[in-house]
Amino acid sequence: MKTSDFDYALPEELIAQHPAAERSASRMLHLDGKTGAFEDLMFAQLPSLVRPNDLVVLNDTRVIKARLFGHKSTGGKTEVFVERIVAEREALVLMRSGHRTRAGTRLTVGDGVGVEVLALENDLYRARFSEPVMAVLERCGNVPLPPYVRHRPDAVDAERYQTVFADKEGAVAAPTAGLHFDRALLERIERGGVRLARVTLHVGSGTFQPLRSEEVEQHRMHSERYDVPQATIDAIEATHAAGGRVLAVGTTALRALESWAQTGECSGETSLFIYPGFEFRVADRLLTNFHLPKSSLLILVSAFGGSENLRRAYAHAIAQRYRFFSYGDAMLIERTR
Repeated sequence: MKTSDFDYALPEELIAQHPAAERSASRMLHLDGKTGAFEDLMFAQLPSLVRPNDLVVLNDTRVIKARLFGHKSTGGKTEVFVERIVAEREALVLMRSGHRTRAGTRLTVGDGVGVEVLALENDLYRARFSEPVMAVLERCGNVPLPPYVRHRPDAVDAERYQTVFADKEGAVAAPTAGLHFDRALLERIERGGVRLARVTLHVGSGTFQPLRSEEVEQHRMHSERYDVPQATIDAIEATHAAGGRVLAVGTTALRALESWAQTGECSGETSLFIYPGFEFRVADRLLTNFHLPKSSLLILVSAFGGSENLRRAYAHAIAQRYRFFSYGDAMLIERTR
């Protein structure tokens, strides 16, 4: 497969720059992967599309304020993006500045916090902070909005770029399919006899990276931490035994579930790359947003709902002026088989 097979032209004005006025007010395109049929719905109709004995699996990761601004000792401005905290005062970070950053470089970020660059590790820098990293982020950090959202984060973003069920800190990007849920809609789903379960996958910034190789199979995914609790495993088994369906809310929840199914490990690191031909073992349905061209996420949903089905559905969504990407509209996909 060629990466170019997963490209499409998107008018820039369809990239959502702000969330909908209300969480559950988004539109939703419903695609049946078995027949290729799709229909235009509203996200608020989701409770009518699940039934008793179904299971809805949510990713409860919480986004940290991962972006810090500051300057080097030489005076040049710099941006530090905390990808992962590895010790109380150490983190793996992305750096953005006017000149190449080298080991030994010293920075000042936020309100005077010192940062020393220790080494380059693959595409990330290991950095040591003068204070505990999490405390620095809570005090000085900024909401890590995606690169295609052009405005500086504000109070609205601090609330809306976080799911209402966020619990475990560690993500640097939101599990965006979950942003459509408000508490009232979750209660409506539960009142219908549908169970809710949780997994954790701490989303990394690599989620926004396009594939660098022309051949899809040569791509290597970034690693992310995940956890599938025993209570969720038990709920999945009970759901399938009762003839119910498992709905994964977001590609991150799906990757956590399928990582457990593939390895038998309920927690750890996953670099699972899902592309057409993948044998899904857990999820029967997928709730997701619309994804970037040539991205691993677009390839994943193509594997789930069928490549040709997705091409037709995305063309329809563009023609119907759906809103795309993190703050955009939703898509409910029934698995091809």
